[in-house]
Amino acid sequence: MKDIINTRCDWAGTDELYIKYHDEEWGRLVTDDKTLFEFLVLESAQAGLAWITILRKREGYKKAFHHFDVEQVARMTSEDIEQLMQFDGIIRNRLKIKSTITNAKLFLTIQKEF
Repeated sequence: MKDIINTRCDWAGTDELYIKYHDEEWGRLVTDDKTLFEFLVLESAQAGLAWITILRKREGYKKAFHHFDVEQVARMTSEDIEQLMQFDGIIRNRLKIKSTITNAKLFLTIQKEF
């Protein structure tokens, strides 16, 4: 009988980054707001793309969005957006960048309520 608890899913493939994500993060309960915001940013960036694309740019996102400090991201300006449009470390999609800032503001609103 196959051990489904300790078996790696086929989607993780052989890419070391995917394997590390699968084994250490995927399917784990997250309650930390900073980590939740990080995944909101990354999942939003992933729309229309493969998850591995975003995993490979994760460090770039960390740098671009103040190590996922939601308050700092919420204060980003149109000048910041223009700078990020030139930054190779992330997906340079203006709407996705703007949505990250909007999501940060909404994240703070939800934090205050709950």
